[in-house]
Amino acid sequence: MSYCFKGKTVIITGASSGIGQGAAIEFAKLGANLILGGRNVDNLQATKNMCVKEGLKDNQIVLVTGEIEDQNIQKQLVDEAINKFGQLDILVNNAGMVIGSPVLEMKMDDFDKIHNVNLRSAVALTLLALPHLIKTKGNVVNISSVASLIPMGSLAYGMSKAGMDMFTKCLAFEVAPQGVRVNSVNPGAVPTNIARNRGLTNEEIEQRYKRLATLHPLGRNGEVKEVVDSIIFLASEKSSFVTGQLIAVGGGIDLGGVRF
Repeated sequence: MSYCFKGKTVIITGASSGIGQGAAIEFAKLGANLILGGRNVDNLQATKNMCVKEGLKDNQIVLVTGEIEDQNIQKQLVDEAINKFGQLDILVNNAGMVIGSPVLEMKMDDFDKIHNVNLRSAVALTLLALPHLIKTKGNVVNISSVASLIPMGSLAYGMSKAGMDMFTKCLAFEVAPQGVRVNSVNPGAVPTNIARNRGLTNEEIEQRYKRLATLHPLGRNGEVKEVVDSIIFLASEKSSFVTGQLIAVGGGIDLGGVRF
């Protein structure tokens, strides 16, 4: 299946590592203009360097560094797309965080923080982007999680991602008459920096992913490219009649089955 995004402008949040970085590199291979958001300046620059290595010109990539929950950063992402490239075609709401404390130890400040990053910022950024996406009949790809579909021991995270799923469905329904599509990719366990950012040691991370691998019916954790492939499909014209869908890329972990 061949894809081409030449002449298209894509905003990707959380592009400094993991799935966001992988998506940026793949869109670069396919010729898209990129607006990349992230918190870490050095990592975001590394993403840009990888995109240039894949053939994208330096002036086809704009970096926006800052916290995604900052309203000024949200506005800058959209403004850069319009001022630099004159249009916006695709928004990938990927930025996210995990706070995995047990419910009896959960602090409401953490609850608020994770919802601000994982859900509220995506809603706010999308509202800013929508007038431009309507003009291009573009689309939104939200990055959720299988943790929205089954309990996985992190109340705040699961709730924020369940909110993202309903946001996907409600928004898809409301903007369909304007020709804008909205879908979600819901990954299973994919080894990225998100675990390291929780303050876990390397040994704790390794043990965590070993245990998670056994929970997937396919018997392993996922890879960034497997998630990115679904993002590219949903962002492309190959999925032109697909909207409001949650695509679980989780090796069957969302099935919740038990083998006797």
